[in-house]
Amino acid sequence: MNSNTLLKTIGINAGYGAIQVLWDVSFELNKKEIVCFIGTNGAGKTTFLNNIVGILKPFCGQIIYQNQDVTQLNSPERIKMGIGYAPEGRHLFLGLTVEDNLLMGAFPRKVNHRTLKEDLDFIYNLFKPLKGYRKKYAGNLSGGEQQMCAIGRALMSKPILLIIDELSLGLAPVVVDDLIETIIRLRDEEGITILIVEQDVQVALDIADRGYVFENGSIAMEGYSENLAKNKHIKTAYLGIA
Repeated sequence: MNSNTLLKTIGINAGYGAIQVLWDVSFELNKKEIVCFIGTNGAGKTTFLNNIVGILKPFCGQIIYQNQDVTQLNSPERIKMGIGYAPEGRHLFLGLTVEDNLLMGAFPRKVNHRTLKEDLDFIYNLFKPLKGYRKKYAGNLSGGEQQMCAIGRALMSKPILLIIDELSLGLAPVVVDDLIETIIRLRDEEGITILIVEQDVQVALDIADRGYVFENGSIAMEGYSENLAKNKHIKTAYLGIA
């Protein structure tokens, strides 16, 4: 594992109970890099993320983060180590306000009120619509606003690595464009490493430096995004280009 590697998995086999979903999945993520996982529904992308964040434990294999084996650590322990997660479906507390949802993201850090205010100000500057809705219930937000809130909540944990599952799902193209700009800003200005799972392959390849293609629970292909976008199989199977 070289000095620039932030996260690495080695031979991950995983699933749910007796049902195996992932087969020998190995990958590397470098510091200050944006990497995407692409593939159809059921290919194993979210299951793999759930292993990385500690929601699931693999049947076998290793997860190395910042040169430490975190395979057996739970999610709260990994959050404290700097892994932030915006899950598929957002999973906001719909009966709580935007600000309360954001504050939930900072809970593992146990910081003082002054620091919390500074962190909230950062989120409201990053996602300006949320500032006007800070006392609004999360359940009353639009899909795009809910996605901003979910990403904002993950950022309140002050992550080194930010993981986003299905960035663009159900969102208007203009909202997706704004989110892409924000994610690139987080990488370029804040130095945050970003891992994205995305069904919209074009969106994924537009935003990422590198990509991994999941098929049937394994990594079928990997490479720089510009090369994947030119690959005949990717063009035919995922981009609808003959």
